[in-house]
Amino acid sequence: MPLRIVQLGTPRTPGEGLRIGTVRRPPRGVPKAEFASRDYYDCWYPELSPSADTMALGQAAQKSGDLKAWQQFNKAFRKEMAEAGADRTLQLLAALSQQASFAIGCYCDDETRCHRSILRALLADKGAAIAAD
Repeated sequence: MPLRIVQLGTPRTPGEGLRIGTVRRPPRGVPKAEFASRDYYDCWYPELSPSADTMALGQAAQKSGDLKAWQQFNKAFRKEMAEAGADRTLQLLAALSQQASFAIGCYCDDETRCHRSILRALLADKGAAIAAD
């Protein structure tokens, strides 16, 4: 029953369970009633997405491919996730991953240049059971 880290909008895997969208904004052009049926998410949890300012850093890093810009984004996002509320959420998800099937995700095509790669590392550090891709 490990946690899965997914790209939102991709087909679900068997037994994936609840899909949580860790994105700042809902998918464009998709009616709210169809978020789950179109494999985006069942539950929206923007608290695990970068703030608007940090997201701008990440988008600039994605666009430029600059390693230094990515490191700046990584540092800023980790700082946000170290705040009390976010840290408690990560602890909760890590604990739940030991007993329940669920997934978290974002829209980005390349996980290595997406905040979900950082969430993967943070959750692993907290002892989450994470499915191998």
